[in-house]
Amino acid sequence: MNDRIARAALTRLFDPQDATGRTLVGTLGAYAALRIVTGDQSAHMFRHITDAELAEGLQRWAAGLPDLDPEKDLSTIERLGGGFLIPGDEYWPTGLEDLPDAPYGLWYVGNLVHGIPAPERSVALTGSRDATSYGASVTGEIAYQLAQRGLCVVSGLGYGIDSYAHRAALAGAIGEGPATIAVAAGGLDRVYPSGNAELAAAIRANGLIVSEQPPGTAPTRHRFLQRNRIIAALAGVTCIVEARWRSGALNTANHAETIARHVAAVPGSVHSANSAGCHRLLRDGGAVLVTEAAEITELLAG
Repeated sequence: MNDRIARAALTRLFDPQDATGRTLVGTLGAYAALRIVTGDQSAHMFRHITDAELAEGLQRWAAGLPDLDPEKDLSTIERLGGGFLIPGDEYWPTGLEDLPDAPYGLWYVGNLVHGIPAPERSVALTGSRDATSYGASVTGEIAYQLAQRGLCVVSGLGYGIDSYAHRAALAGAIGEGPATIAVAAGGLDRVYPSGNAELAAAIRANGLIVSEQPPGTAPTRHRFLQRNRIIAALAGVTCIVEARWRSGALNTANHAETIARHVAAVPGSVHSANSAGCHRLLRDGGAVLVTEAAEITELLAG
């Protein structure tokens, strides 16, 4: 229980890319690391952390201490019909362990009865928020067919491609595990974007919404980019359906490549700016060209 409470606290205190905090947890464990941050345990020499780095870290983390109340956060998520997963739990998604900066824990709401599918049973579908009718159609067909195969569709609950992916997966669900998983960039006590509140409710009924951020945390651009690594880690294949030249979806594909996951992209019109990022992935990256769910399923099995 101490480890669970400590990790809940650390999701509020430590940025996932905070190297000093991550080294502290890796060396001492979450509970002892938290005690050092709160001053309940004296700091001492660390092999991989200099005194200056630790002092800077303690100063940085001090700003979050007044608002630290992990028991309240755990109570809030329980009231929302969810919970908090940590490494070692029965339903902890092992795919996250491939990340060098894995979450300290995962907040969730929704249906966890069947757990979280392994990466080889999950496909990430994502892309532009301003999807074209072509992108909407292709995403819907692929997500529906993947769900019909009993595979889980992972996306980010955003407008555009994300929304089409979640909706089609729910429509195609055959009742074997979560039809779709949405990875949020902020706390799960509110839906962002608010226009997807109805979709979020449907996902909670037949899937999961997860986040590494505790309740009350606002989604920011930085957190959106951070959550992309979780989308990539939960899936065996990350497929970009539509993406502009500098789309955030390309960041998800980059994370997938970094942890040796398959990356796929759907081609589009050479005249469409919404497909420029996909063509970039196919030309410059290691993406595989796909046009249907069967081709993605082959990648997943490879």
